[in-house]
Formats: sequence, structure tokens, C-alpha cells
Amino acid sequence: MINSSNHTDSRRQFLRQAGLAAATVAVAGPAGALPLGAAAPLADSPRKVGFAIVGLGKYATEQMMPAFKESKHCKIVALVSGSPDKAQRLAQEYGVEAKSIYSYQDFDRIKDNPAVDVVYVVLPPALHAEYVVRAAQAGKHVLTEKPMAPSVAECQRMIDACRKAGKQLMVAYRAQFEPFNLDAIARIRKGELGKLRFVTADHGRQVSPTTDKADEWRVVQKLAGGGSLMDIGIYSLNAARYLTGEEPVEVSATESTDRTDPRFKEVEDQVHFTLRFPSGVLATCTSAYSIEGVKRFRAFGSKAYLDLDPATDYYRHRMVIGNADGELTTSMKEGNQFAAMLDHMAECAQQNKTPKTPGEEGLRDIKLILAIYESAKKGRPVKV
Repeated sequence: MINSSNHTDSRRQFLRQAGLAAATVAVAGPAGALPLGAAAPLADSPRKVGFAIVGLGKYATEQMMPAFKESKHCKIVALVSGSPDKAQRLAQEYGVEAKSIYSYQDFDRIKDNPAVDVVYVVLPPALHAEYVVRAAQAGKHVLTEKPMAPSVAECQRMIDACRKAGKQLMVAYRAQFEPFNLDAIARIRKGELGKLRFVTADHGRQVSPTTDKADEWRVVQKLAGGGSLMDIGIYSLNAARYLTGEEPVEVSATESTDRTDPRFKEVEDQVHFTLRFPSGVLATCTSAYSIEGVKRFRAFGSKAYLDLDPATDYYRHRMVIGNADGELTTSMKEGNQFAAMLDHMAECAQQNKTPKTPGEEGLRDIKLILAIYESAKKGRPVKV
């Protein structure tokens, strides 16, 4: 029989401790997690770091580019697009000079533009390698979207090109700069959940290539490199890695795709995969292109659990911490993860320092994604 007095006292203690931790993070913000690898803020400088944006699709124009207005140290100074009209319109909005608008064909002229410090590649994954290499050869630092590239060889070529040029290469893992995700990592490292036992992470959305132009490339294998796993499953995979702080030693996976659905003639729909880590922690993850928006993870410890749902949204997050005695919804201020990521890249460019999420981070995810595909195809676990 449970002692109601002790039960109430323990619950109050749990909620009080969790609330104190939440209050601390709410004050400190992302800087409270700097030991985890986030950059310290740059000192004020009269000149902002100049970015060239390669690819002016929906994600770039509606999510990422507006974040420059909240960035402290970054400025858009050049645009690269196959649509001159769109580029000119955006150039006027962001104060980009007409001479700093480039097509994909004359992109290499960017080497003669001293205002460009960083090239940000926001193209379908299969095009990343070409423009990262060309940017490095033009003498520019590079920020590229994830997934880094469809193959290990392409990822390594990107890393080698930037290393040869003496330029920094960073992969745009925005969630690793988002306050709630940083708070989750910090709580796990501090042992608030006890010993971490397992993680679940799920990401899904409805891909709609016939009604949303931004989804057209996502169902084309030669552009996307894969389906839901490559596109949004990478969030589940990367979360499992940064929550545990470990690299998996084995993966196992299954795929389920209705090939009569015209969306999935070339790419997969659902993937379920499990990661086994050296400590014994297991991570069970999913990705899907045929369900309504899901972007969540939960970390289970020996003392408590932490639920972040949504976990990788652009603008809103909700964290719940609980155990057998109760639950607490933490109170934190939302932060602009895009601006934080951009400012980190700016620091790395100015100080020529290795980014928190370098090319090697992107390469690790691609190696694991390919191992997951292999496991699903062969129907057995794969050592990594």
C-alpha cells in the first residue's frame, strides 16, 4: 500500500526540482548549454558576416531567410537562383545589390565578391555536393542543408574540398541550436532522468507533390536520395544521437511502402528503425510520408521521462517531465533556432573555428541512414 503522505511529498519534491531546473534554463537560454558545443556569442562588430543563399525555394524564403532579420551577426548579401524574377524581388526585400544576383550557371563568379563570406546551400540533397565544392573552390565558408548528401562519397568530397580550401563546412542541424532541445540534452546529462534507458523518436508528414510544388523533389530519387528516412527520419536519427551522446553500434529496420500510391514510385514511405548504443540504450525511431505532422521524441530514464512534442517544430515546442508521482510542463521562452544557427556559423567564419555541426556530423548520419536502408533490405541487423 502506498503511503499517501510520502507519495505527496515525493511528488512535490520532484515538481519543485524540475521547476527549478526549468527556471534556470529559462533565464540562461541556449547559452546554458554552451558546454554541449554551442558557440559563445560574437562581440559586436560593425560588419556583419555576408551570406550567399543558393536556392530560393519555400524553406529558404519562408523559414530561413526571415531569420536573418533576427540574427545579430549575419546579413544576406547575394542570391543564387534559376528564377531571375524571384531573385530580383527578394534582392529588393533584403537589400541585395543587383550585381550580387547569380544564376546556377555563373555561380563561380561569386569568388570575386568580397562581401560573401559564407555560402548557404539550400537545394535538394543530390545537388549539395556540387555547390559545396564549388563554393569552397571559390574561397568561401559553407553552410549546407541536411541531409548532407545521398552518399558517403559525396559527403567526403564536400569535407575534403573545404579542408583543402581552408574553409569551414557546417551542416544545418537547426534543432541542435533550439532552446528546448538544448534543455533536454542538458537535463539528461545532469542525470535528472536517472540512468537513460531508451529513446523513442517519430517524424512524419503528408508529402503532397501534386498540390505543393515544394514537395515535388522529395519524391524523386535522383534529387532526394531517398524518401521519408532521408528527409525527415534524419531528425529522429540525429535526436537519438544527441540525446544519448553516443554513436550506435547496430541498427535494424523495416520498411512499409504502398507502391500503388503514385507518390512512392521511387522513394519509400514508412521506415521503422532501432539503434543500439554501447551503453545499452535503445532508440526506436520512425519516419513516414503518409501521416499528419508528427515531430516528437521521448527519453526514458530510471527515475523519470522527458517528452518533447513538438520537438523539431519551427516555432513552438512543449516539454513535459514526469515520473510515477506526476508531470510538469516546463516553462521556457521560445528562441529563433535559425538565427542562433546562423550566428554560430558567422562566428566560425570570422574566427575560422570548427562548427558545432561540421561535415563529419552530416557524414555520420548518412552512414547510419545507408545502414538502415541496408538492414531494411536484407531483413537483419547491421553492425555500424
